[in-house]
Amino acid sequence: MSKYLLDKFLYTVDRDPDLVERYREEPHDLVTWWEAELANAVLNCHTGEATTWLRFTDDERAALIGHDHVRLFELGAHPFLTLTLFIAMFERDNSEPLEYQKAFGARLAHFDMPYPDIAT
Repeated sequence: MSKYLLDKFLYTVDRDPDLVERYREEPHDLVTWWEAELANAVLNCHTGEATTWLRFTDDERAALIGHDHVRLFELGAHPFLTLTLFIAMFERDNSEPLEYQKAFGARLAHFDMPYPDIAT
């Protein structure tokens, strides 16, 4: 499991409106493409440096494809990265102010402290 890779995915997708839309509409295709093309690129590096070993586990991949923010939290993905990306994808589907954010939090309400470790 790589919390770093989960957070890197959430961070990079959230910063590109085209990737946000692709993730919303075609999560399987986007996750598969991102893992093949960007997972091993060095974050914020434009010199062609890359690693060769980073991959999602099957569980991580399923949580990303399923837009399962609860499972992502259980796996250690940073909740702020998840929340900001998921707001960009799903807030527009709600009519009340903060409706999505409240639902997001309610689905995490069963967690007691200490929360899953979100250190990378």
